Amino acid sequence: MSSRFTELAVDCLDPRALARFWCAVLGHEVHEDEDGDYVSIGAPGTGARRPGHAPPSIGFARVPEGKAVKNRLHIDVNPSDRDQAAEAERLLALGARHVDVGAGPEVPWVVLADVEGNEFRVLGRRVE
Repeated sequence: MSSRFTELAVDCLDPRALARFWCAVLGHEVHEDEDGDYVSIGAPGTGARRPGHAPPSIGFARVPEGKAVKNRLHIDVNPSDRDQAAEAERLLALGARHVDVGAGPEVPWVVLADVEGNEFRVLGRRVE
């Protein structure tokens, strides 16, 4: 017997704003919104009440403190219908920003931060 990865929990100042950003990035939809204090998103049609196996969701929970240091856990995204540069530009237009985490120019990914400063990487390979 083993566990399965079902949800990534993210502490944040504005769950709705962060959920909107990540829904736009991933093509997800809001599954649950508890008065803006907790918002859960996931792939369309895969809400918590769906029977059987569902892909992991992301839950955003309001906390009083802001982000203070570099994340020890981050999300990697793969563009599915465009190249890495075009996807990075799309994400920047959604409100992401470039960040320097000391990786250097030779790495094959682009490091961005979401609207609350959480780092994530845009990888260079396309996934269909």
